[in-house]
Amino acid sequence: MTSQNPSQVPMDHATSHPVQDRSASRRSFLKNSGMLLAGGAVASQLSVARGAHAYGSDTIKLGLVGCGGRGTGAAIQAMNSSGGEVKMVAMADAFEDRITGAFRAIKGEHPNKIADDVGRFTGLDSYKELMNSDADVVILATPPGFRPLHFEAAVNAGKHVFMEKPVATDSPGVRRVLAANEVAKQKGLAVQVGLQRHHEFRYKETVQRLHDGFIGDFIMARAYWNGAGVWINPRQPQQSETEYQVRNWYYFNWLCGDHIVEQHIHNLDVINWVLQDYPVKAQGQGGRQVRTGPDTGEIFDHHMVEYTYGNGATMLSQCRHIKGCWSEVAEFIHGTKGWCDISGAKIYDLNGKLVWQSDAKEVNGGGWQQEHYDLFADLRAGRIPNEGEYGAKSTLTAIMGRLATYGGKIVKWDDCLNSEIALADFDNITSLQSPPPVVPDAMGNYPIAVPGETKVV
Repeated sequence: MTSQNPSQVPMDHATSHPVQDRSASRRSFLKNSGMLLAGGAVASQLSVARGAHAYGSDTIKLGLVGCGGRGTGAAIQAMNSSGGEVKMVAMADAFEDRITGAFRAIKGEHPNKIADDVGRFTGLDSYKELMNSDADVVILATPPGFRPLHFEAAVNAGKHVFMEKPVATDSPGVRRVLAANEVAKQKGLAVQVGLQRHHEFRYKETVQRLHDGFIGDFIMARAYWNGAGVWINPRQPQQSETEYQVRNWYYFNWLCGDHIVEQHIHNLDVINWVLQDYPVKAQGQGGRQVRTGPDTGEIFDHHMVEYTYGNGATMLSQCRHIKGCWSEVAEFIHGTKGWCDISGAKIYDLNGKLVWQSDAKEVNGGGWQQEHYDLFADLRAGRIPNEGEYGAKSTLTAIMGRLATYGGKIVKWDDCLNSEIALADFDNITSLQSPPPVVPDAMGNYPIAVPGETKVV
C-alpha cells in the first residue's frame, strides 16, 4: 500500500542480535507489559509454527503485503538469496495498480519465481486473505501505521516476518508490536526489521570497535537526516479522503509518523545500537517552514531534538526536508579518547588524526540486500533471528522525538511508552471508504501541531 520508498533518497545486516536496554526498570516494564498485552488476540495462537524447522534447500514461499517501491524491492532482494528457491505465492495491496506494477517488476527480475496466476488480493483488508495463504515468510511494507495490525496478524498465522521500519507510528502501536513479538518468540518465528545498517559490514565492524573502547567512554552523539524531501501525489477528483491520504501516506502522521519517524529512525537506531541503551527523555523544537499547503498534510519539515540517555550521554538529532539547505545523512559519536564518523566507518583521536578506517566491502545492493541474504540463510540453517524488540524501541525513540517537537515540552521514555494517545483505530479502517482519523477544514488544510498547546502524551 505504498507507492515509493522515501528511504531511497540519500541514505541509506551475518545476523545481529537485539541490543539490550541497560535500564532494569524499563526492561522489566517492557517485558511485563508485553506479556500482559499478549493476553489478547495474539496469545490465543501459541502453537509452534511449521516454519520453525530448518528449510535447507526447500522452496521458501513468500507473501508480499504492500506492493509499492520498497515492498517490490524487498521481494526481489529476498528472491536473490541463495541456498534454495524463494517463490512468490501471494500479493496484497490497497490498490490493484500497485500489485500490477510490483508483479511486472518482480517478473522482470525473477521470471521463474512468480507465476502469472499468483494470488492477488486488493483492499485495505486484503492482508487477511494473504495470511490465509501457504506463504512461509511475509514481507510487510505498507505505510507504517498499519504495521502493528499486520505484524500481529502474521504472527497469529504462524508466518516468519520481514517488516519495514518504522514498526508503528504511535505508542499503542509500539506496545502492540512488542506484545506480538513476544508471541513470535514463543512460536519460533523469525522477525526481521528493515533497519539494514545492522547488516552492513562497515557498520558492524565500526560498532564493534566502539564497543571495544577505541574512543573511551561515550559523551555525546550526533545524528542527521537532512535532505530535500520526497514525492507528492496530487489529489484526484474521484478519490475518497482515505484513498487520498493512503496514496499520500508520507504526509499524514497516522500513516507515516512524520519524517523523524519514517526516515530519521535509521540514524537514531544507530546511536541506540552504539550506546546499547535507549534515551530516558527528549526535548526539542521543529515546525513547517516550507510545508505550508494542503498537499503536505500535517507533518513538520524540520526537527531538532536533544535526547538524554541514562548514563548522561546526549544525542543531538537533526532532520530536515527543505530544498537548497545543507544535506547530511550520518551519525557521529564522541568519547573521552576520540571520536567516530560511524556512517563513514572512521575513528579519529582527540587531535583529529585518523587512527582507524574500515576496508569492508558491501555486497551489491548494500544493507538492503544483505539483510535478506542473512534472513534466508538463517531460516535454511534453522536459526530464528528476532529484531522485533530493538525495531520497536528505536521506533519509540523516534516517536518520542516527534512528541517533543510537537508539544514543546520534555517527554520521558516511560510516559511516551505508556501514552494512550492513538493516531487511528487501525482495526476499523477496513476500506478506502472508511472515515480517516484526520480531515481537512473548509480550506483544505489539515490540523497542525502547535508547541505549547498540543497534547502529546
